[in-house]
Amino acid sequence: MPLPTQNTTMEPFDSRHFRHALSQFATGVTVITTRAADGTMLGLTATSFNSVSLQPPLVLWSLGASASSMDAFSTGTHYVVNVLAADQSALANRFASRIEDRFAGVELDFSATGQPVLRGAVAWFECRNRSRYPEGDHVIFVGEVTHCEVAPRAPLVYHGGAYCSASTLPPA
Repeated sequence: MPLPTQNTTMEPFDSRHFRHALSQFATGVTVITTRAADGTMLGLTATSFNSVSLQPPLVLWSLGASASSMDAFSTGTHYVVNVLAADQSALANRFASRIEDRFAGVELDFSATGQPVLRGAVAWFECRNRSRYPEGDHVIFVGEVTHCEVAPRAPLVYHGGAYCSASTLPPA
């Protein structure tokens, strides 16, 4: 079988089309939380969360290299990945916004190391800040999970630039 012919003209890469194509991959929605060295709580919405390994228990997420919270996440020892529930889209929007105190009025608990945990999340993972890898315009954070909890709720999903909820399909 012959190989497909290659386009020998170098057309500029269409970043907008790339972003649209990526939006077709449905993802869960998380809020990553931590405390800065001075105790200030920080949090941000991220859909770039994924498992890496079971032994040891590792997860990853990424943060824009120019994010104002980069220093706190890079130098902190721990953070929490909060997987949002279907009814928490307002929290996703809140932690994606540029408001000054994203935690004002938000119901919280605290992990063993004092990291903010969002009440009502489907699951949360407390992570030791294990490693970071700069790639392109982001930094990939790998966390070693030291504790996790699960609540039986429907997750919030992001697809095609909008929030939606997951539903179970009948067996095939």
